[in-house]
Amino acid sequence: MRALVQTGFGGPEVVTPRQVPDPEPGPGDVVVRVRTCALNRLDILQRRGPAVLPGFRLPHIAGMDVAGHVAAVGDRVRGHAPGDRVVIDPTLGCGDCPSCRAGRPGHCPALRVVGGNVAGGFAEYVAVPARVVHRVPGHVGLADAAALPSAWSTAWRATFGVGEVSAGDVVVVQAAASAVSIAALQLAKRAGAHVVAVAGSDAKLTLAADLGADVTVRNDADVAAAVRRFTDGRGADVALDHVGAATWRASIDCLRTGGRLVMFGNTGGDQVTFSLSEIYHRGLRLLGSGAYTEADFAAMLDAFFAGGLRVPLAAEYDLTDLPAAFAAAESRATVGKVLVRP
Repeated sequence: MRALVQTGFGGPEVVTPRQVPDPEPGPGDVVVRVRTCALNRLDILQRRGPAVLPGFRLPHIAGMDVAGHVAAVGDRVRGHAPGDRVVIDPTLGCGDCPSCRAGRPGHCPALRVVGGNVAGGFAEYVAVPARVVHRVPGHVGLADAAALPSAWSTAWRATFGVGEVSAGDVVVVQAAASAVSIAALQLAKRAGAHVVAVAGSDAKLTLAADLGADVTVRNDADVAAAVRRFTDGRGADVALDHVGAATWRASIDCLRTGGRLVMFGNTGGDQVTFSLSEIYHRGLRLLGSGAYTEADFAAMLDAFFAGGLRVPLAAEYDLTDLPAAFAAAESRATVGKVLVRP
């Protein structure tokens, strides 16, 4: 089969199309014919080096978020058949440790991630355990399905599993035009919350407003002041922040007494300082989102498949157009998922 194979660390030149053997299904595996695979930040970070995930080895086939058709199944697999339209949960635990038995494979000591430290979807075929393969209904496009796994599951975990967003909450969403924030914004709105979207350009704020944000604020403005105006001085119930250091102060400042800051990324810096007395006097809750669970993934799919939610797609590329695909994914101006079609 044809695949994009990473043989070193650096720019797009370290990933080239090659012919590699087709994967064979084990007894409990499903082989998926990849129709589309979304580029993720992890793909870029691990291409640049050093590797982020333990167990990463070169040569490597990246691509975490895969949708396609079942091509073959192992002899123990039930419930999947060739031709089924499917999407893959990329988080693979060992299946037997306490975390895996509790439905939390993301905390497995032997964590494997499709496209992260095992072969992924930048190829014509990928083999995965049947337990992580989910049916895609006919009314949902496979391109949309491929944009869901990492971003939308992470957003679901942060918004509901940890942030406990509910009807009437005021929720601040940082970097509102990123893939994970686009998901969080819409999920919060569907729950009945009021959303303040923060982003770095007018185009990104226009998208956030189109997706349902009640208020939009540029990140170079006084975000806390805008939130206070919207809430008559009270402040937000929840801030969803995967940026980190660059937005930390604004997220803290916009919260009401007893508000919740949900942290699920550090793309804008990892180290912050804060006043302990401020946190405990204001009764703030600082919450790390952690890895999504199997239940989060299933609930996210059910919500999206029910309709009314959108996945903006920036562009689609063939495997041979990899440099252009990486350039689009790495551009801060890009809004929406970048897809690769084998």
